[in-house]
Amino acid sequence: MGRKKAYKIMYILTPVVFLILSLFFSIEKIPDTMFIRVKDDIKSSYLLKVNERKDVSALAVGKVKDQSELNSKADVKLLGLFSVKSVDVKRVPDLSLYPGGTSIGVKLNTKGVLVVALSDIEVDNSKVSSPAAQSGIMVGDSILSINDKPVKSAEMLSDLINESEGKEVKIEIERKGESIIKLVKPVKIPKEKKYKIGLWVRDSTAGVGTLTFYDEKTGSFAALGHPITDVDTGTILNVDKGELVASTIVNIRKGVRGTPGELKGVFVNESNVLGQINSNTECGIFGKANKSILEGNRVKPMKVALRDEIQVGDAQIITTLDDKGPQYYDIKIEKLLDQDTPGPKSMVIKVTDPRLLAKTGGIVQGMSGSPIIQNNKIVGAVTHVLINKPDTGYGIYIEWMLKDSKIVD
Repeated sequence: MGRKKAYKIMYILTPVVFLILSLFFSIEKIPDTMFIRVKDDIKSSYLLKVNERKDVSALAVGKVKDQSELNSKADVKLLGLFSVKSVDVKRVPDLSLYPGGTSIGVKLNTKGVLVVALSDIEVDNSKVSSPAAQSGIMVGDSILSINDKPVKSAEMLSDLINESEGKEVKIEIERKGESIIKLVKPVKIPKEKKYKIGLWVRDSTAGVGTLTFYDEKTGSFAALGHPITDVDTGTILNVDKGELVASTIVNIRKGVRGTPGELKGVFVNESNVLGQINSNTECGIFGKANKSILEGNRVKPMKVALRDEIQVGDAQIITTLDDKGPQYYDIKIEKLLDQDTPGPKSMVIKVTDPRLLAKTGGIVQGMSGSPIIQNNKIVGAVTHVLINKPDTGYGIYIEWMLKDSKIVD
């Protein structure tokens, strides 16, 4: 009798458990920021109703003064009654952008100098612990000033330390967006007649990537689809100033399982700056440029696709492998990933084009930023390759790049 009762309870509870789990995953799939078209309604389900907090009737007749008025908040409610989540709503106009695919040279100077290593100091055949480390300076910190004098380069850092003549110096660092003051006493190196604080720094970097899009209306560009990070520390480099210049691909190292491939390029006509880099974020590099950035790219403007318009299935990328310029290559979007916050891993993509596989083995370094096209719309950009599957990698939703480019406020 007890067993029959247990079966009945399980029979009743099982669908309830599945319903709760389904509801939980449905809530989890709702992003913190929802991008929708200006005149579209927010999509709801029977279980989860999404109610916008303001009257949007003015949107349909164009009674808005600027982009910020298109943004609002919405409440997600269970059965329209119980509030479970609040989300930001960003209304996006029907944008048309020039897709990129051109190879670009990137030159970046950091804000201050980046600490990439800490080291003991050798003095008269003995070692002294790093004064910088003892004061609490860490790898990944950016040194902004010494005794209130801005630090612009590694050479300037060395000069300011020497000027101290061994007296304690006040060092301003930036760590995870926070400004911190450290006091450090330099150590004299008699043989070199210099003072040191026991650290290694980097003040610039350069490389080759791919342009994602250009907006003729605002002069804004986006590239890479992922941040530029320091090769030693993995820290996202803080931009002081940066430039885009033309580049050309001179060689291709084909990707194989376990070893990523690479597009090897050189800068061309460096005196002719194509654009200024203003920011380096989780979603790529962004800034302003003139239309010469599209030179050699004969594409016309394309509309952008929001997340709910992207489908698993056939797509293309535009990328440059040689002096023929940007070309279309076939790929498949294999999986669309749920993302609450911006990041470069939004979708799983696989190269299917035999021409691209023959030349590169799939996705290679330098291809990051290549726009992903589906149904004649820009849906994202290539960002990463899977080391053990060179034909497979990740792409970023174009929404995230639009947000960081400030085209969508």
